[in-house]
Amino acid sequence: MYTVTVAFRADREYEFRVHADDIADLTKDRAREWLHDEFDALECTPSNPMGKVLILDVILNVAKYGGESRFAQGGPWSRQFAACVAVALDRPAIRIDVPGFVVG
Repeated sequence: MYTVTVAFRADREYEFRVHADDIADLTKDRAREWLHDEFDALECTPSNPMGKVLILDVILNVAKYGGESRFAQGGPWSRQFAACVAVALDRPAIRIDVPGFVVG
C-alpha cells in the first residue's frame, strides 16, 4: 500500500491510499505517460525551461495546475494522479508540497 499526500497548506492536505488492486494493471511507463499527458493537457510550465523535464517537476506541476479543488473532491482524476505517482516513484509514503514545490 502507498500513501500519497498532496498539501496546499498545512491545514489543507489531501491523503490518498493506493492499494495493490488500484495499480494492478498500471506499469511504471503507463504511469509516467499519464502524468506527462496531464502535464501537457494542463499546459504546465516547466520549472527549468532548459533541458529535460524531470518526473518530480511533472508531478509537482500537475498537482499545481490540476488545482486544489480536484484533490478536495477526491474524484477519479485525483485517485488516478495518486496511483500514477505511487507507481512512478515506488515509495510507500509520498508527500507533495505544492506551495513549497517539493516531493518528499
